[in-house]
Amino acid sequence: MWPASGAETKSAKSANWPTLADAFRGFLVARRKRAEFFPADLFADPAWDMILDMMVARLEGKEVSISSLCIASAVPPTTALRWIKDLTDRGFILRIPDKTDRRRTHVALSDEACNALLGWVVSVGVLPAALVDHARIRLDPKRE
Repeated sequence: MWPASGAETKSAKSANWPTLADAFRGFLVARRKRAEFFPADLFADPAWDMILDMMVARLEGKEVSISSLCIASAVPPTTALRWIKDLTDRGFILRIPDKTDRRRTHVALSDEACNALLGWVVSVGVLPAALVDHARIRLDPKRE
């Protein structure tokens, strides 16, 4: 699994470029803005919200708790937990026990899901391939 590292964010910020994490955060903001123009329940998409939230966290080197992911999904907790289970069963989410508190579990985006998401942003032309490739190199120690 790629290590969670904020290196991509720091290097891009120092160059005054928007970071890949900023771009994914922007996707989340745009997704939420739809509720200002359409009924909120028309586009309920908790899996997408969760995946985007975990991608931002991964790019910024932050851990995501299950409760935080439930909040990010913008659906009731029981619905969010069902989605977390489904995404885990499909191999998109990894459950990681907390090192200091056995009662807590963190979640992270799998390498498969991360690569799929990065491939998607390039294929639809949302982000330039060079920015995505730069992030992949910074996040994947095997590519350095």
